[in-house]
Amino acid sequence: MEEFQRVVGLDVGGTNIKAIVVDSSGAELDRSTVATPRQRSALLNSVRELLSELAGAPSTPLVGLSCPGLAAPDSRSIAWMQGRMEILQGLDWTEALGRERAVWVLNDAHAATLGEAWLGAAKNRQNVVLLTLGTGIGGGVIVDGRLLQGQIGRAGHLGHLCLDVDGLPDICRTPGSLEDAVGECTLEARARGRFRDTQALVEAVREGDEEANEVWRRVVRALACGLASLINVVDPEVVVLGGGIAQAGGTLFEPLGQQMDEVEWRPLGAGVPIVPAALGDFAGAFGAARYAMDREVPI
Repeated sequence: MEEFQRVVGLDVGGTNIKAIVVDSSGAELDRSTVATPRQRSALLNSVRELLSELAGAPSTPLVGLSCPGLAAPDSRSIAWMQGRMEILQGLDWTEALGRERAVWVLNDAHAATLGEAWLGAAKNRQNVVLLTLGTGIGGGVIVDGRLLQGQIGRAGHLGHLCLDVDGLPDICRTPGSLEDAVGECTLEARARGRFRDTQALVEAVREGDEEANEVWRRVVRALACGLASLINVVDPEVVVLGGGIAQAGGTLFEPLGQQMDEVEWRPLGAGVPIVPAALGDFAGAFGAARYAMDREVPI
């Protein structure tokens, strides 16, 4: 891999644009965050300003960018992003930013996976599963050191594996999905209207609320079954959990460990470590920078 003195990783989300500047070793040189504008032209201007602030001239340095959706095969745009930030679908970021050097684009959950495997909770691991547990359930997979993207960039949608063949279809048409069993998107319905967000549910669990504990028990059980299935498919060295639900700390990881003792196949005796993500909200930005370095051809 070519040595780079400054690499910018951009993570364009629905709320904020996060930017990180690193060198080839991953040492952080600078970071910044700005609110995400709703109009394409304003958003592009915000990205240009960030690059100018962090990196100087628009033609340098190397830039990687992550955002929701399915990345195009040439990694220059997001080819499909229906329902979220559709204004960026099909946008060639290299052309739009007027750069001489390519802007390398990938899915945001894929970027977070790369970031955690490079510098975070899965550092130096070659086989990794990451799940982001929030409103929905996203994720990514690294197999033998390579990010699994698939034929059309669809790989890593781990929240849409089926736990109940007779369940209702989720947004990706999967019946009884992991996302609908665990994600905050369905919490209010699963909690019969008592809880709208995970933080409130977790606080009630810690206070000993019986109804909250039953809802949480089902969440943890579903997550354990989903993880056990993924472990059987991927055989990872580590599973990393990020996102808002994972911030419950011991309230999640302790009962999850107990459930994994029950449902995980362990032919050689040891279970796969399940650990919290380490890079926080900037995991995607770190991963975007790493992706750019991996894809770059020296000019």
